[in-house]
Amino acid sequence: MRVYFDVQQLYYIPQYVPLQKELTKKGVECTFVFYRDFQMASQQKSVADSLKSNIHWVSNNAEAKALYIQEKPDWLIIGNYFDDLESLHAFTKTALLSHGIGPKACYYTVSDSMPTVRFVEGPYRTRRLQDLYPNSKFVDTGYAKLDPVVNGEYDSLNVAQYGLDPSKKTILYAPTFYPSSIECFHKNFPLHFSEYNIIVKPHYFSLVSATYKKQKNLMLKWAQHENVYLAGVDDVNILPFMAISDLLISDASSTLFEFAALDKPIVWCDFYKLRLGYRGLFKFRFDNRMDED
Repeated sequence: MRVYFDVQQLYYIPQYVPLQKELTKKGVECTFVFYRDFQMASQQKSVADSLKSNIHWVSNNAEAKALYIQEKPDWLIIGNYFDDLESLHAFTKTALLSHGIGPKACYYTVSDSMPTVRFVEGPYRTRRLQDLYPNSKFVDTGYAKLDPVVNGEYDSLNVAQYGLDPSKKTILYAPTFYPSSIECFHKNFPLHFSEYNIIVKPHYFSLVSATYKKQKNLMLKWAQHENVYLAGVDDVNILPFMAISDLLISDASSTLFEFAALDKPIVWCDFYKLRLGYRGLFKFRFDNRMDED
């Protein structure tokens, strides 16, 4: 049995690894397919090396599809929309293991790619997806990404490893890139919570995309405070930060559901810095982007 994992973005890896480990135990041959990102080359290599697995490198979706047609794996696991999966289904079964479970509408529309099966995180969304896509197959498997936390793999971690004070409670602020609450926070936000440690874990795009440079500049100011650890692009996996944090602050991010599943308290920032094209007469664009349910 051969299973390929399609890694369009590094932040898919925490979703894939728990599944990879279980498959490897069962004698399944696992291969990860990375999409070259020269801006993230060193991070990609570091993550690829850590997987201790077969690795292929491609430049884009077309190269990836050509590889899958050539290699004919038994299963292909995808984390996001993948165009023309039907061309693979003659010899490969495909499964969507979504890269996120947040409140954005794309959580549902990613199923437009029609994989063989989509693995879902719970009964409510399984039912809702089945209603939206009656001809597709959905299986409620639970949420494998959280397995390392639940199984105690991070129990030995301590906030001191991130230069923070172990005697203080720890707040994890984990916003998404858009729509985001970041720009709505004060430049002296950490001073208002000086009695706490603050871990800021932004989305990868907030750190590397020129579109969100204002977000990055604001977070760099926060990082100058001694009670703040700003996670960088090397900190691909948010799970260690979830394990050592006492409370989450977030917005339109999957972390809302992940932290809740760990039975920890959350502050949901239901306010966002919206682009002009998403305000006023164009608010419908924002409404279409979000899942009000």
